[in-house]
Amino acid sequence: MRRAFMLSAGAVFSQSYLYKKMKGYLLPGIILFVLFFSACNSDSESPLDEEEAMADSCDLRGFNWADARDNFVDGWIIPSGLTSSDTYDEVQEKAGVIFSEWKNVGANTVRLPINPSSVSESWWSAYKGAIDAATNMGMNVILCCWESESSEDGAVDDLTAFWEMWQSVVDNYEDNSKVYFEVFNEPYGYSTSDLVELYNKWLNNYSSIPHKRVILGGTGYSENVSKLGAYFEDCLFSQHIYAWWGSYTSIADWETDLAGRIGNYGDRTVITEFGATMSTGKDYTGASNGDTEKSFIKGVTEYCRNNGISNIYWPGLRDDDSYSLYSYDGSMVLVNSSGLERIQYGWVDQRIY
Repeated sequence: MRRAFMLSAGAVFSQSYLYKKMKGYLLPGIILFVLFFSACNSDSESPLDEEEAMADSCDLRGFNWADARDNFVDGWIIPSGLTSSDTYDEVQEKAGVIFSEWKNVGANTVRLPINPSSVSESWWSAYKGAIDAATNMGMNVILCCWESESSEDGAVDDLTAFWEMWQSVVDNYEDNSKVYFEVFNEPYGYSTSDLVELYNKWLNNYSSIPHKRVILGGTGYSENVSKLGAYFEDCLFSQHIYAWWGSYTSIADWETDLAGRIGNYGDRTVITEFGATMSTGKDYTGASNGDTEKSFIKGVTEYCRNNGISNIYWPGLRDDDSYSLYSYDGSMVLVNSSGLERIQYGWVDQRIY
C-alpha cells in the first residue's frame, strides 16, 4: 500500500511541475507536497513507531528464581540467596545483583513464586523488594502461586486464603504493567472443566487486570496448553516441559513433542519452565550424540527460536539444584556457559500477542 501511494503521489507531482515552475511556485509547491505526503502516508513507520510496537508485544525471556527447598513449601517461600530476616532494602539489594547479571545476558523477565503465607504475613513487606527491584530495572515479573508441600496435590490448598492472597497482590501491582499474574502452578489436580471454572473465577474476581497480563497454566503439570486454549481468547498460557517427560534423543522429536503440547496457541504461550543438568559440564552447543538432555535443550530452544515462543529457564538460581544455571554467594557465578548460550539462542525473535 505504501509503494502504491508513493507512485500515485509521484505522478501528481510530475504533472504539475512545469505549471508550478512557470508561476514561480516551485519551492512552495515542493514544501506543500512534502507536508501532504508526510501527513497522508499513514503506512510509514518511524523508528519510534517500531520501538513502541515492540514494547507492546509480549516478549518474555528470562529465569526462574527459586527456593532451595523447591517452591512447594509450608510457610514463606524464600528464594535462594535471601533469608527470612532480610528487610525490604536488603532483599532489593540482593535481587539487584542477581537481576543485573540476568539483564546483562539478555533476560528481561524473572518468574517469582508466591503462596498465601508469603503474602499474608510479614515476609511480604520484605519480599516486595525483589519485585520492585526488577520492575525498577525495567524487567518483567511473573508472580506465580504455588501450593504447599504438605498439601501437594495439584490443587489450591485453601480457596479463601488463595483469593485473599491474590487480592493483596492485585492491590499492590495491578497498575504496574511490568507485573504478570500466573494463577496457579501445575494444576494437575483439576479436570479441564474444573480448571476452566477456577480460571474464569479468577478473571471475574480481578477484572481490572488486562488479560494480556494473566498467565494460565496448561492442564496437568502445566504440560498441555492445547487442551485449554480454546476456552480463553485473550490470556497468555504457561507451558512446562522437561527431559524426563520423554526419552527422545533427536532434536526434531523434542520439537514435535512440544508442538503437540502447544497446539495452535503458540502466539500466546510462554514456556515458564524447562531445564536440564548444568552442573556436570555438559556442552549444550556441541553435538547431541544421543544424549537426551542435550537433544531436549536444543529441541526446545530451536522450537522457541523458529516459532517466536517466549521462555523462562528453570532455574536461573536455586541452591543445590543441578539444573541451576547460576550460583550465588553475594555475586553471581555462571555454572555452564554453553547452557547459557543455548538459552540465549532460544530467546531470538520472541514475539507473541
